[in-house]
Amino acid sequence: MKKNMGTTDRIIRLIAAAVIAFLYFSGTITGTLGLVLLVVAIVFALTSFVSFCPLYAPFGIKTCKIDEAK
Repeated sequence: MKKNMGTTDRIIRLIAAAVIAFLYFSGTITGTLGLVLLVVAIVFALTSFVSFCPLYAPFGIKTCKIDEAK
């Protein structure tokens, strides 16, 4: 897998995942919506750790810097 996520994208996803996890575990969001958002938070965290978003690939989106000297 080639990286397709930049540093800013990764940081935003980690912050969003942390906020969602905090809201879920503090009881602010509950029920089905809470579980769906928790799954989204887990996906955000995993994709930010591996620097690859599967949804970016089909659309050719890359938020990382591309070294054009190569």
